[in-house]
Amino acid sequence: MIFKASALKRVSTNLLPFADAVSDDLPLGQLLRLSLFQVSVGMAAVMLLGTLNRVMIVELGIGASLVAAMIAIPVLVAPFRALVGHKSDNYKSAIGWKRIPYLWFGTMWQFGGLAIMPMALLVLSGDRTLDVPIAGYLGAGLAFLLTGVGMHMTQTAGLALAADRATEETRPKVVALLYVMNLLGMAFAAIIIGALLRDYSPLRLVQVVQGTAVMTLLLNLIALWRQEKVAPMNKAQRAEASPRFRDAWRDLADGGDAGRLLAVVFIGTMAFNMQDVLLEPYGGEILGLSVSATTLLTAMWALGALVGFGMAARWLKAGVDPYRMCARGILAGIAAFATVIFAAPVNSPALFFTGATLIGFGSGLFGVSTLTAAMTMPTIGSAGRGLALGAWGAAQATGAGLSIFIGGTIRDLVNHAAGNGTLGEALATPATGYSVVYHTEIGLLFITLIVLGPLVRLKPMKREDTAKLGLAEFPT
Repeated sequence: MIFKASALKRVSTNLLPFADAVSDDLPLGQLLRLSLFQVSVGMAAVMLLGTLNRVMIVELGIGASLVAAMIAIPVLVAPFRALVGHKSDNYKSAIGWKRIPYLWFGTMWQFGGLAIMPMALLVLSGDRTLDVPIAGYLGAGLAFLLTGVGMHMTQTAGLALAADRATEETRPKVVALLYVMNLLGMAFAAIIIGALLRDYSPLRLVQVVQGTAVMTLLLNLIALWRQEKVAPMNKAQRAEASPRFRDAWRDLADGGDAGRLLAVVFIGTMAFNMQDVLLEPYGGEILGLSVSATTLLTAMWALGALVGFGMAARWLKAGVDPYRMCARGILAGIAAFATVIFAAPVNSPALFFTGATLIGFGSGLFGVSTLTAAMTMPTIGSAGRGLALGAWGAAQATGAGLSIFIGGTIRDLVNHAAGNGTLGEALATPATGYSVVYHTEIGLLFITLIVLGPLVRLKPMKREDTAKLGLAEFPT
C-alpha cells in the first residue's frame, strides 16, 4: 500500500506530544524553535540555584549567608516581571515590534551575567592578582543580578510572544509546552552539567559557565528569529497614552480573598524555597556526595514537579477545589522535609534524593493550586486576571528571595553556635544548622495551612469552572 506524503506527515505530526498546539499562524517548527528560550532559562536556573551555590559554599568555603544573599538578589527583582509584561504589551516602536526587543535585551543581560561569572569565580578561588579581595564578591553579586534580570525579562517577553502568536484554542496548550520545556531544560542541564563536573576543578567550572553563556545566546537567537511580524506604526499610534496600574491595583486590593491568597502564596513560598541554597551543600557536606551527584538533585526536583503538575491537571478536571489541592501540596512538603532531615542520621543518599523529589512534587502542586485560585478570582472594576497573576508572581518571588537569604543566615548562625559548644555536645555537628532550617520550613508549612483554612470551600469546584483551567492554562 502506498501512502501519500501528506497523509504520512499528518500521522507523524499527530503522534508528537503537544501536536494539537499548532495552528496556521504558529506551525510546529516555529513553536518548537520558540520554546528554546525556556531551555536557556532552565539552564541558567540550574547554574545559579544548583551548581554555583554548592561550589561557592563547599569548594570555595564562602559563608552560606553571603551566597544566599547573592542568589536572592535576582529573585527579589522578579516582582518587576509584571511591569515588564505590561511594558511589552504597550511598547510602541517604529516597526511595530513589542516582544522581540524585550526578549533580545533579556538575552543580553542573561549572557552578560554568565560572562562575568567566570572572572568572579577565579578571584574567589584564590587568584588575587588584582589585590582587591572584595572584587570577587562584587563581581559574583553583579553576575547573579544581571543573569537573574535577564532570565525574568526573557521568560516574560517570550511567554507573551507565544501567547500573541497562538490562537484562542491553542494558547493553553502552547503555554503548557513552554512550561514543560523549561522543566526539561532544567533536568537535562542538570544531567549534562553534572557529567561535565564529575572531575571538578576551578578551570573546568569556568569552562562550563562560559559554555552555558554561549548556549544561552545561541538558543535565544534561534528562538526569536522571525517570530514577530513587522507592523510599522504611525506617529499618532506611538503618541497614544499607555494605561496605568494605580486604579487596577486598588480594585484588586479591595476585592474578596485576594489578600489572604497572597499571604498563603508568600508564606508557602518561603517554606518551600528556604532550602534552595542549602540542599546541594547539605548533600555535599553532610552526606559526602560529589558535585555531579548533587547537581542531579535539580533533575529529581524537576521530575517531582512534573508529577505534581500531572496530578494537578487530573484533579482539576475532576472538580477538586484548588485550595484543597494546595493543602495536599503543603502536606507533601511536610513529608518531604522530614525525609531530608532523616537522611543525615541514617546516612542514606537514597532517602535524600527521595526527599528532594517530594519537595519538587509538593512545591509544584502548591504553585499550580495557588495560580489556579488567582486565575479564577473574580474581576473587580479595572482589576483583570493579568493583574491578579502579576500580584501572585510578586508574592511568590518576594517570598522566594527572602527565604533563600533567611535560610542561609540561619544555617550559618546555628552552625557557629553549635561549633562553639553553645548548643551542647550532642548538637556540635555541621548537620545542626541544616536541620534547624528544615524544621523551620515545616513550621512555616503548618502556618500556611492555618492561613489557608478559611479559603477552603465545603463544596468542590463545578466541572465547568475548571474545564478551561487545566495544566495547559498556566503561564509560568
